[in-house]
Amino acid sequence: MQLLLNGAFEATFRSFERSAFHLEVADVYDIAEESEPIRRYLAGEPDDFAWQEPWLDLIRRTTATGRSVRRLRVVTVPHGLYTRWLLSVSHLNVDAGERIRWLPRDHLNGLPVTADDFWIFDDRRVVFTLVAPDGSFTAGAATEDPAIVGHCARVRDALWPRAVPHEDYVRP
Repeated sequence: MQLLLNGAFEATFRSFERSAFHLEVADVYDIAEESEPIRRYLAGEPDDFAWQEPWLDLIRRTTATGRSVRRLRVVTVPHGLYTRWLLSVSHLNVDAGERIRWLPRDHLNGLPVTADDFWIFDDRRVVFTLVAPDGSFTAGAATEDPAIVGHCARVRDALWPRAVPHEDYVRP
């Protein structure tokens, strides 16, 4: 495993050739940049989404080159506050070119799922998301071990077809 600190993860994200896939399995993340947007959401205040622009710009640039970025969120139902907030802002990611699907945890029905979030790039490299005990992101742990990459690809391939596309999941 290689520890990716600071801009090393972003460099990995910029350098993939065909596809990036992100599996998210936690119901809550403690991300400093999201604190104020969540506060605004709870207060019913408008958000200019400036905090999200760097990511959205990266997605736009990436998908404009023909590369795909997919995200699958395994979520508990009924949705907690964090998931409700994600549902309210994920259209920005979709509009930028990211494909997002949602899979209720109670629909797993024995499907394989990992305990850890990961990114898989070009079916060659996996980067696990490392978080502190409080849930905040600390670093990425990258590997190209074929057994680990293969396992993560099998998890992705089992879950993705069962998950609901964002547009359908948020439709009333």
